[in-house]
Amino acid sequence: MRKFLPWIIIVVIILGIYAWSAGIYNKAMTYDQGIKEAWGNVNTAYQKRNDLIVNLVKSVQGQADYEKGTLEAVVKARAEASQTKIDPTNITPEQLEKFNNAQSTLSRLLMTVENYPSLQANQGFLKLQDEITSMENQILTARTRYNEAIKPYNNNILTFPRNILAGMYGLKEKPYFEAVAGAEKAPDVEFNFDKKEESK
Repeated sequence: MRKFLPWIIIVVIILGIYAWSAGIYNKAMTYDQGIKEAWGNVNTAYQKRNDLIVNLVKSVQGQADYEKGTLEAVVKARAEASQTKIDPTNITPEQLEKFNNAQSTLSRLLMTVENYPSLQANQGFLKLQDEITSMENQILTARTRYNEAIKPYNNNILTFPRNILAGMYGLKEKPYFEAVAGAEKAPDVEFNFDKKEESK
């Protein structure tokens, strides 16, 4: 029995290391699935808002006093936001920043549209405004839950000695959603009141 004892110890150690490393990888994959689900919810919320914007544009197109350039800016921003796609499996800080910037630009333009006084008498617009405001809240919730899904994944692969195995498995830290610099400020949009008054 003593003859085989060293081999038994080696086998037990190898199995222990295997079980430990497999546990780290499997837990990372479980967290990764949660991240994919959370990212899918973020995209769903943004897509729903983009669909509402089509109706918003139709609603304000007939407003004689509405600045055409602003409407075109909203349409352009929506197109750019829709074209910015991310693979949550290989997400990078640069990709997330680009996506975040596109969506933030659209959000800020929508805020400008919502604050335009002459649209407040349009009941159809007011309903859309409420829906878009609700969607912004849903987007905020989806982004928060995405960040909550990122945290356990990053903790799992960045703490020592897990980070050594994570590097061997090719697992990398995933970025969080962060506020875009200047996102709290609405874009400068000029409305052509003087020209319209002169033409009357």
